[in-house]
Amino acid sequence: MSARRKLSLGERLVIAAPYLWIGAFFLAPMLLVAKISVSQSVLARPPYRPIFEFSDSLADIWSKAQNFTLDSYRALVSDTLYVESYLSSLTIAAISTLITLIVAYPFALAMARAPERMRPILIGLAAAPFWTSFLIRVYAWIALLKDEGLINNALIALGVISAPLQMFATPGAVVVGIVYSYLPFMLLPLYAALERQNPSLREAAADLGASPAQVFLRVTLPLSREGIIAGALLVFIPAVGEFVIPDLLGGSETLMIGRTLWNDFFSNHDWPAASAAAIALVALLLIPLLLWERARLREEERAQ
Repeated sequence: MSARRKLSLGERLVIAAPYLWIGAFFLAPMLLVAKISVSQSVLARPPYRPIFEFSDSLADIWSKAQNFTLDSYRALVSDTLYVESYLSSLTIAAISTLITLIVAYPFALAMARAPERMRPILIGLAAAPFWTSFLIRVYAWIALLKDEGLINNALIALGVISAPLQMFATPGAVVVGIVYSYLPFMLLPLYAALERQNPSLREAAADLGASPAQVFLRVTLPLSREGIIAGALLVFIPAVGEFVIPDLLGGSETLMIGRTLWNDFFSNHDWPAASAAAIALVALLLIPLLLWERARLREEERAQ
């Protein structure tokens, strides 16, 4: 058995870089938010009274732990505003993810079956929306969906409707905005999964008498499961906490947790409540990630 090679300084730095990035830009801010979530809300600047400081020793923090207030976390269950915001966010995100999958799958399949010389062009077209500002693309949907917008004017001119349809400032408009904005995040993982498939498997199924529909349902679709899961997570997770799209395309009755957090931070100045809601949202979104990672590790173990 050969001895393990000692890593050089450069190799250690390369390995440490992503961990340092996660620690600096994810763990450290989350620790600050968690600290605020157990603080007391006051009318001051900043609008909370910290129970402890990060400069305190572990013994001091432990002695002050009895002063932690969990009122903000209790409000997440007792206050119907937070409950409705979470449920509405999960519902809109789930519907948007499903529609995005239905729309993206045929395009990804066409890209994977296209001639190889055309695939780089198609990938570039799929990523083309990233070349334009996110806000500009969302604002464009306002011009399309408003009562005096392009869609209503076109339908009235064609005689399809006699009065404008109420499309703007509705949950449906939010779903449309999310599907349009996050479509590339679904399309590219699906394409990667479909492009890796061995064509001989489809040919063998067809030779055994399977119809094109059966080949798709029993070969193509199951083998693209990893792409479906990856794309669904890339769409669902940011869609749950989306703020810009609901704020611009959703009406006042469209509740999503992103808008509720913004109101608590900047309108109500209740930072502990907003921080507790943010921590709960992160914990909620970690569940599907952990389940997916656990299922993936089990599949790898069975494959070995």
